[in-house]
Amino acid sequence: MASAGNNNNDDNKSSPIKVGVVGFGMSAEVFHCPLITSCPRMTLCAVVERHRNRSSDKYPDIAVVRSLDDLLAIPDIDLVVIATANDTHADYAERVLRAGKHCVVEKPFTVTSDEARHLCDVAKMTGKVLSVFHNRRWDGDFLTVKDILAKGVLGEVVEVESRFDRFRAFKKPNAWRETTDFPASGVLYDLGSHLFDQALTLFGEPETIFAHIRNERRIENGPDDSFLAILNYPALNLRVVCRAGMLVRTPPPRFSLFGTKGSFIKYGLDVQENQLKQGLTPATNPDVFGVDVPENHGQLELDTDGATATAKSCLVETKRGQYLKYYENIADAILGTGKLEVTPEQAAKVIRLIELAKLSDAEGRVVKIE
Repeated sequence: MASAGNNNNDDNKSSPIKVGVVGFGMSAEVFHCPLITSCPRMTLCAVVERHRNRSSDKYPDIAVVRSLDDLLAIPDIDLVVIATANDTHADYAERVLRAGKHCVVEKPFTVTSDEARHLCDVAKMTGKVLSVFHNRRWDGDFLTVKDILAKGVLGEVVEVESRFDRFRAFKKPNAWRETTDFPASGVLYDLGSHLFDQALTLFGEPETIFAHIRNERRIENGPDDSFLAILNYPALNLRVVCRAGMLVRTPPPRFSLFGTKGSFIKYGLDVQENQLKQGLTPATNPDVFGVDVPENHGQLELDTDGATATAKSCLVETKRGQYLKYYENIADAILGTGKLEVTPEQAAKVIRLIELAKLSDAEGRVVKIE
């Protein structure tokens, strides 16, 4: 079996990494399985479905098993992907690591940061790769923002607003994410995980956070469906505003960047999720997968002479989205040919930010991050 970071056996490196997926809900069906089967160094071998066999309809060569224990009993499975309800992540991931398998966990990593830190320790003890599916580091719009910041064309950036918005005024039937009966349900854990991870990737940890979390649709027994979080970076003279809501019929910009030399505004969500839902994959549709539509290219407006009335405006082509690179990097980390990009320590910081956002909302105050 391949092991993390120290596999120098050429035969093992040439053999595909055998993958098992736990769960076959939307996350596994739309994201994980199509990306795994698009990765040349991986082979999807088994899926855990408790009652049905839907995965074998799409992937007839795989084994369908009924439990995590059944999956872990397959000796040649190298990597297990946890794509189940949030409150199972910590327990399942620990069982996978202690069984001698590498592990990918769907976001959010865990319910609590204590659980997350514990899993970091278990991964170190077992020597296995542990990562969290923060795939939106490979969104085309995020890669574009990352490039603009790296080039410094906006001067000193003083504010970044990043938001995911949807419109559904009713509760989705049978959706565990929309009831408080399930731990880590709601928009803050669901979409906040992505927004906080992107902010941490770009700027590191903030000094303080202030958050306001709401159930705007007033769904009975419903969790939060809207939040505003302000991450403050005094040393950078920067404020990062993260927002998400379920009652946003007319979408505002996905990203807004404001600096001393100009601004950048980007509308539209990354195209890869919808493409995957339509059945497109990086392997079957390499020419178009991840390519943004021209009408959603961002607007860059730069000051030309220090006068507010004089500016140069241009469209910026969105960089191509690259979700497949997440699993390519997992393969690198397992085979010892590359450094893991999404580490469990990074994912633990995301969960800690979520906890501090909840504390800020509950106490109505700015919370210092220590």
